[in-house]
Amino acid sequence: MSEEKKLGVFEKEYSRRQFLKLSGKGLAGIPVTAALLSLIGCTEKQVEEDLVEGIATPTSLLVVNRAKCTGCQRCETNCTLTNDGKAQPWLARLHVRDSVVFGAAEVPADYKHGGGFLGEWDMGPETCKQCADPKCMTACPVGAIAPDPNTGARVVDTEKCVGCGACAGACPWHMPKVDPETQKSTKCITCGACAAGCPTGALSVIPWEDVVAAANA
Repeated sequence: MSEEKKLGVFEKEYSRRQFLKLSGKGLAGIPVTAALLSLIGCTEKQVEEDLVEGIATPTSLLVVNRAKCTGCQRCETNCTLTNDGKAQPWLARLHVRDSVVFGAAEVPADYKHGGGFLGEWDMGPETCKQCADPKCMTACPVGAIAPDPNTGARVVDTEKCVGCGACAGACPWHMPKVDPETQKSTKCITCGACAAGCPTGALSVIPWEDVVAAANA
């Protein structure tokens, strides 16, 4: 792959459109080098076991490493403290509590060998994917969700929002929530508060410039 093509997949315009999944074959066509693994903070084994995923934001790569998640839910608390001024994990723009007991998948018949606290402790945060075709945005009947002109993240205009919950119902991961106190929808704005407070490094936000440098190292 040419240097021009390598850099092309990491352009900010691409990151607005594309949900990236880490795999043993590479990140969006870029080989997962030792330098990139070191930057992301994961091992090749964790990548091969599908425990690590990368979610593209317009300015950075949000990395989720389920192998490091302990289920403390501090990310949920930090999210709501930063965005809502209150510690209310249910309103968080990412979800950990859903996977604490049984892991990310549905409850297996042999749950002791599944994820979560009752199995092999495979859990982790489910985060907003910043979808190329955001169902939350298209489902909103009043046009209250739109890309932020500075960050590119799909955000809720609380002046327009009527709290109907259509966005929450349309999202495959049910990321948006309607605050029962304000009757307004909440949604991820890619602020990074979740990663900033993660005590184990299960969440990290890496600028695209650093990703490009590591990929080409």
